[in-house]
Amino acid sequence: MSEEYIVIHGKNRLRGSINISGAKNSALPIIASTVLAEGRYELSNIPMVRDIEIMLEAIRELGLEVKRNANKVEIINRGLKKGHVVSDIVKKTRASILLLGPLVSKTGDVRVVQPGGCPLGRRDIGFHIEALSKMGAEIENGSEYIVAKANRMKEIEYEFPSKTVTGTENILMAASLINGKTVLKNCAIEPEIGDMIDMLTKMGVDIKGKDSDTLIINGKRELNSANHKIIHDRIELGTYLILASMDDNEIVVNAEGSDYVRSLLDILEDMGIYFVNYKGNLVLYQKENLKPINIETQPYPGFPTDLQAQIATLLTQIDGESGIRENIFDNRFAYADELNKMGAKIEKIDDYNIKIKGKTELKGNKIIGTDLRATASLVLAGLIAEGETIISNAYQLFRGYENMVGKLRNIGADIEVIRR
Repeated sequence: MSEEYIVIHGKNRLRGSINISGAKNSALPIIASTVLAEGRYELSNIPMVRDIEIMLEAIRELGLEVKRNANKVEIINRGLKKGHVVSDIVKKTRASILLLGPLVSKTGDVRVVQPGGCPLGRRDIGFHIEALSKMGAEIENGSEYIVAKANRMKEIEYEFPSKTVTGTENILMAASLINGKTVLKNCAIEPEIGDMIDMLTKMGVDIKGKDSDTLIINGKRELNSANHKIIHDRIELGTYLILASMDDNEIVVNAEGSDYVRSLLDILEDMGIYFVNYKGNLVLYQKENLKPINIETQPYPGFPTDLQAQIATLLTQIDGESGIRENIFDNRFAYADELNKMGAKIEKIDDYNIKIKGKTELKGNKIIGTDLRATASLVLAGLIAEGETIISNAYQLFRGYENMVGKLRNIGADIEVIRR
């Protein structure tokens, strides 16, 4: 099997506009929700990324029909053939865990492969299992598979011990098919959850508390299918805003979803980088007296963990010492060693803290993309580095960024994908 590499020749000045695709992290649970009710679904603004391809393959395995035309997906649910998602391909993402809740409510007999995805440290699914158990499911959390059985699922009141996006989504979908009132507290409030609530509402679920950390779900045993347009990807938007902040780039970024990146815009302003919304686009209008900064990742609306690797690349170009504290995952600094190979000066204090000393001139090197967002940060580094950068394990990038290589080529980047 051939390996994919991203090859970049840096130091090209980038000019042009970039459009933002649909949000992968919104599309995944919304696709999962189509197992809840028979009927025909039309989903639009679906990003063409590999995690989505794998989720679509997973629901095909369950017996759903899937037709794709660019960013539109038609799903026809004529009834599930089974409640098992066990193919090896699904192990590559966290798609399987998003099917656990809706399938156990729908079928009462589920077997799904253990979730994969990015190696970001502990991503405990204990909260999913605890809540589903309280709902009446008997769950065996094995090394390869999660098996769940339930004769009857019941409404509950449950408080998540800590914020969990996929946990909130999973239990929300499970509660949608339960007659009665389920109350979920300490829920995550990311925009992608709000998007899924809109979808479930269209399907007939009565949900109160959108955009708050307490959700009240009045479910019912029979739902209907629905059509839905996925929101734009705030992490993709943030990634390109960070790129627009580098060197002398003149990049205009479509402002769809800009309300969801306020934390990033605030941090950039503290550094001395200002964007304005001009005719539906975010345009850099001032960059001066750049200052180092200390950043902490937090659940939404705080600064997202999915942007900290990318902003670390930017901080290597700022005079002085900056710091990043990671509060969500315990293995999210693997990219630091790769940036250091290029000339960055990043010190890992511990699993949760790094110090970045700038400004450093980056030089191309052979580096490894360790996870989705880390690989994006290395692409940014390659674009501003002197010489040639070769990024292996490029598959990680394609899991979550739609046509990133093409979008960058359109604004002047010397970047290509090769297969060996």
